[in-house]
Amino acid sequence: MSIISKDIQKAVQLLTEDQLVAIPTETVYGLAGNIFSEKAIKSIFSTKKRPFFNPLIVHIPSIASLSDIVTHVPEKAKLLAAAFWPGSLTLVLKKSKTIPDIITAGKDTVAVRVPNHPITLELLKKLPFPIAAPSANPFGSISPTKPAHVENYFKNSIKMVLDGGSCVNGIESTIIGFENEEPVIYRLGALPLEEIEAVVGAISIKNKKEEKPDAPGMLARHYAPKTSTFLVDDVAAEVEKNTGKKIGVLVFKSSLNNENITEIILSKNGSLQEAAANLYAAMHELDTKNLDIIIAERFSEFGLGKSINDRLQRATFK
Repeated sequence: MSIISKDIQKAVQLLTEDQLVAIPTETVYGLAGNIFSEKAIKSIFSTKKRPFFNPLIVHIPSIASLSDIVTHVPEKAKLLAAAFWPGSLTLVLKKSKTIPDIITAGKDTVAVRVPNHPITLELLKKLPFPIAAPSANPFGSISPTKPAHVENYFKNSIKMVLDGGSCVNGIESTIIGFENEEPVIYRLGALPLEEIEAVVGAISIKNKKEEKPDAPGMLARHYAPKTSTFLVDDVAAEVEKNTGKKIGVLVFKSSLNNENITEIILSKNGSLQEAAANLYAAMHELDTKNLDIIIAERFSEFGLGKSINDRLQRATFK
């Protein structure tokens, strides 16, 4: 029997009972639990097989809820929240004493966002507590952007996937922390760098950290298919080098017109937004095809192309 359901009230009940529910957001599906329930939070880590040193993102229903969980909001954080919430932006801010250390990997900061999905916003407004919701996938695997992706991962370990359809942005939120009151990008994501800089000016990027990461998504290998994956500038040349293998190919907009490969075009009309939205679903699909290798095309380092490359680099990191 499927665990996918549109019943928000059932999700409220399960979360109130310290159970986990997979929830839709505009970025990817999250594995949600009550932040004040030690049982629920430990269950998130164990279900995902996620290391405890990797902090979780707290989801709240509105900017007004921010004062419940943080003690200080820098001026530029206020500008970013006003510009992009609800949306694909996570802010790392000084946490209040009420936030359990297990959520923040013992740090004095907490990652927080207001997701931009009508179903999850409705859910959050019905709950008397915020929820932690890292991506609803086993640690290191491809993130889920459809209810079926989550069900395939966790049908035997959680009771419900709240069905919100396919995620429109398709890659995780952009995470911004603050050092000496100045914003720093800890994870490239669904909010392009250029849009952020239009609000707060030039911003530095510090998005790889293996030891005690400042935020989720900073580990070098992540978002990875089981199939060996390679990120290249010239896909046709790489296909030629691997003649005789069963090959899957991820390209941006132009077909290789090669009947010997399994090809997915991420956006036939060349939209970076569409390519990002389709990225993980395409990776899931190729990963089920029993291929020898997957070859992915590197994007130009502009706008969402920079974020897509970040995900592909982590998926191919050996």
